[in-house]
Amino acid sequence: MPQPPERPPMPTPDADALAAAAKAASRKGPPPVHLWNPPFCGDIDMRIARDGTWYYLGTPIGRAPLVKLFSSILKREGDRYYLVTPVEKVGITVDDAPLLADDFEVEGQGRDQVLTFTTKTEDVAVLGPDHPLRVERDPQTGEPAPYVLIRADLWALIDRKSFYRLVDLCCHHDHDGEMWFGLWSSGQFFPVIPSSDLPSPEMPSPEMP
Repeated sequence: MPQPPERPPMPTPDADALAAAAKAASRKGPPPVHLWNPPFCGDIDMRIARDGTWYYLGTPIGRAPLVKLFSSILKREGDRYYLVTPVEKVGITVDDAPLLADDFEVEGQGRDQVLTFTTKTEDVAVLGPDHPLRVERDPQTGEPAPYVLIRADLWALIDRKSFYRLVDLCCHHDHDGEMWFGLWSSGQFFPVIPSSDLPSPEMPSPEMP
């Protein structure tokens, strides 16, 4: 039987082509990444460091608008991260979280307060049921690493200066029958660390950039 013709090899992923496709897809608003399911085209030498710096071919990407453009086509599948366009999907390396929350605003006080986070790539998320807070602790040191959900299973690590500001807003509150040191936002209490684990009135040093 005649063999079917071999498919031509997929082109090597290229950052310039990805940027052009992302720019075209974002002309009418945020790219609908959740609707795209293109074929996997391989990995690209692009990395997001823990401090939110993007690298391409080992060199930091210094153009903030370009980084923002790439971040708009981020997609998470399982434990892997990809840049996705309507026609291709390429794998990238993420050292910790794909986004970095480097500022927030506070409205109100106590249980009525609302915290709005902004990321390094200008995403905005209001801490609440749709954008929860999670805190991971180093099993050896107990140091906390806080994250806020930004969109579509993409979390942002909260940077050091913002975390220290958050600590000033924390209070002790009963959560699931145990006292916790945590935050109120959008009418919901977000536990940070059990009150009994606090060695002093101050939090341990955060494990973050």
